[in-house]
Amino acid sequence: MLSDQERQAAADSLIKAEETRVVIPQLSKTYPAMQVEDAYEVQRLWAKERIARGAKIVGRKIGLTSRAMQMASNWTEPDYGLILDDALYKDGAIIPAGRFIRPRLETELAFIMAQDLSGESCQIHDVMRATELVTPALEVIDYRTEVPRQIVDTIADNAAFGAIILGGRVVRPFDIDVRWVGATLSQNGTIEESGVSAAVMGHPAAGIAWLVTKLAPLGDGLKKGDIVLCGSFTRPINISSGDVIYADYGPLGSIGVRFD
Repeated sequence: MLSDQERQAAADSLIKAEETRVVIPQLSKTYPAMQVEDAYEVQRLWAKERIARGAKIVGRKIGLTSRAMQMASNWTEPDYGLILDDALYKDGAIIPAGRFIRPRLETELAFIMAQDLSGESCQIHDVMRATELVTPALEVIDYRTEVPRQIVDTIADNAAFGAIILGGRVVRPFDIDVRWVGATLSQNGTIEESGVSAAVMGHPAAGIAWLVTKLAPLGDGLKKGDIVLCGSFTRPINISSGDVIYADYGPLGSIGVRFD
């Protein structure tokens, strides 16, 4: 475990990396004693500073929802981070690529909560009942530390969150079978990835139920109006300045953005 001073120093170093766009050494190397509990506390301290500078929390993100990503991270469950309002974009946006360090992009679904949701035994049906709307989303993931990374590096780095892009058709959760939302992800006119939302733990609401259960012992949970990214169902693609991205969700519409 780390001391309070070490946790704060780790959070400060992530803030600096974000400001300078220069990666720092893995926190797991700088602080070999770092545990998962430390990593989430570093994430909280990082968010506290970002909020002090004017950002607002608008939701949560869930990562490592696929078995392949868990194996790559030598971990057996998802992780989670925060969504901040200054990293929220809409369909059609021109996004400055320079705000990121090593950006990659994934297709996801976002759940918009109709009510607060908490408890240690949360299930998929609880999530579905508490959800007002489901909408297509893209997540930009970014690393503020060197690679390869251990799970504590990813968690402390706000679960690699970079930005979220919302678009397409907004639907009520029971108006479609949310397990079988398909998408293709195109980069500069070429389809690079495709997938279906059932790849997220068998059901995209499963990760959200897991998150609620994990937050319960902390006295926390999801809030009405929260945007929750449930996890990617395509592999990430690298993006850079000049890229035009188009994600086609079929009946749920599409999202198109350009990185400048």
